Amino acid sequence: MVKYRYLKRYRKKIFGKSPTFFLKLFSLLFSLIGLTLVANAVTPVISYQIKFSPGFEKKEWLSPLAAGLNSASFSVFNQILGEEVGEDEFINARNWFPEAPFPSPDPQKEVSPYSLSVPFLKIFEAVVKVGVENLDKNLIQYPGTGIPGKPGNVVIFGHSVLPQFFNPKNYKTIFSTLPTLKKGEQILIDYDQVRYAYLIEEMIEVPANDVSILAQRNDDAYLSLVTCVPPGTYLRRLVVRAKLSK
Repeated sequence: MVKYRYLKRYRKKIFGKSPTFFLKLFSLLFSLIGLTLVANAVTPVISYQIKFSPGFEKKEWLSPLAAGLNSASFSVFNQILGEEVGEDEFINARNWFPEAPFPSPDPQKEVSPYSLSVPFLKIFEAVVKVGVENLDKNLIQYPGTGIPGKPGNVVIFGHSVLPQFFNPKNYKTIFSTLPTLKKGEQILIDYDQVRYAYLIEEMIEVPANDVSILAQRNDDAYLSLVTCVPPGTYLRRLVVRAKLSK
């Protein structure tokens, strides 16, 4: 009769712990890292919805659109911007209003590049250009809108991401903290060797298809800064409206 003997094999321990222990530990660590990353992205959106969004009213400017724009051109908005256009494509200002014509600057009202500063946000001498489309190297004034310091509404677009990545010198993140501005804060524009100081009058939130933000008012000199909200999304637009200080 053949006799069998069973020997129990012991796994080699690491620092007094079995390999199974470390596998479980690494799984837990990776899970925690994943949850942290998700929370890091979601928390600013929730915070914006609770802290900022309720204070941004929707108001209309009863005035014509910018020269060369036709309100009928915007009637095909049926879906939210951001679902139709990829993130990288939002670096291109033309894609902010995909159904709208992106007019060429009027040669008779040519606006040369100028600089914008928002001291409260530590943004200083950011370059603003007209007639270009990419927001990765500068801010963009929408063609057909006003001239700095003159009657009309100067509309400037700026890119934004999650606020924790805000860098006032990086044009891909430059308007990320725009929701933290307050009424009465200064926005400075240096144009044609003259400095113009605009004071913030209101901050509103509008749907992505609302082109009233391009409207012109000629009773005074206005400025509108525009970016996407909630942070890190392209669902709506935040408009910071300011008026030239006398």
